[in-house]
Amino acid sequence: MIDRRSAIFFALSSLFFGGTFVAAKAGLEYFPPLTFVAIRFDVAALVMLGYIAITASREELRPRTRADVVGILATGGLVIGLANALIFVGQQYATSAVGAIVFSLNPILTPVFAAVLLSNERLSTRGAVGMVLGLVGVALVVSPDPAMIVGGDALGRAVLFAGAVSAALGAVLIRRASTHATLSSTVRVAWGLPIAAALSHGLAWSAGESVGEIVWTTEAVLALAYVSVVAGVLAYIAYFGLLESTGAIQANLVFYVVPVVSTLGGAVLLGESIAPLAVVGFLTIFAGFAVLGSESVDLRTRLPDWLIETPARGEASTVGDDPRGYRGD
Repeated sequence: MIDRRSAIFFALSSLFFGGTFVAAKAGLEYFPPLTFVAIRFDVAALVMLGYIAITASREELRPRTRADVVGILATGGLVIGLANALIFVGQQYATSAVGAIVFSLNPILTPVFAAVLLSNERLSTRGAVGMVLGLVGVALVVSPDPAMIVGGDALGRAVLFAGAVSAALGAVLIRRASTHATLSSTVRVAWGLPIAAALSHGLAWSAGESVGEIVWTTEAVLALAYVSVVAGVLAYIAYFGLLESTGAIQANLVFYVVPVVSTLGGAVLLGESIAPLAVVGFLTIFAGFAVLGSESVDLRTRLPDWLIETPARGEASTVGDDPRGYRGD
C-alpha cells in the first residue's frame, strides 16, 4: 500500500506536470522553445536556491559521495534539462494532450532501464501485460501514417518520445545512486536546476535562438510563471520525493495520470480537441495503468533491520523465504 505522503506526492506531481503541457503549448506562442526552457529554469533555480538558503544548512547542501554527484547530474542533465528541452521542442508540433500522452511512455520505458541498472525493482507478469497495454494505447494515439513519417507531426512525437527516454533513464540512475547518496531530494533539485538552465541555454544558443524573439504579453508571463514555479519547483519537489520513497517504476506511473490533466486543461484553456482514435488509445493506456497499479510491480526491497526477526535454527525467516531479509510481493 502507498502511504499518505507518497499519495500526496503522486497527486501533486500528476496535477503540476499535467499543467506543464498546457502552459508550454500556450507559452510557445511567445517564446522560442529552447529559450523558453532556459528562462524557465533560470527563474526556477533562483526560487529554489532562495528556499534552500533559508531552510538548509551548508552541511546539508554539500555533496559527499560519488552517488550524490551522479544523482545531481542525472537530475539536472536528464530528468529536468534534456527531457524538458525535448518536450518544449516537440510541443511545437503536437497538442498538449498528445504531448502528455506520448510522454506517458515514461513509465513503460522505466522498467526496461530498471531491469538493466537496478537489481531490486522488476515487473511481474501482470506488470508486463500492463506495459504492453500502455504501448498499444500510445500506438493508437500516435496512429502513424506512412505518408507522414517525416512530417512535422511525426517529428514532434519522435522528439517527445526522446524526452520520455531521457526522463526514464535519469529516474533509474537517480534511484540506483540513492543507496549511497546523502543529499535529500529537495537539495538535489536545487543543485540540478542550475545545471538544467545552463544546458538549456547552450542548446538555445546552438539552435540560433535569441531572447529578442520573445513577445512579452500577460499570457507569456503567466505561462512562464507556471512552468517556472509550479512545474519547475513544486512539481519536481513532489516528484523526486515520490521517487525517493517508492522507487523509479512506481514513481513514474504519475505519467499515466498526466494526460488526463493536460487533456482537460488543453480543452478548457486552449480549445483543443482529441480525435476518437486518440480517445481509444487514451483509455487503453489507462487500462495498462490499472493493471500496473494492481500489485503488478514486483519489488524486492531490503527491509529495515528492526522488521527482520532472526529465525531460530531450522526455522524459516518470518519475512518471505529469503534469509537476507528481502521481500517479494
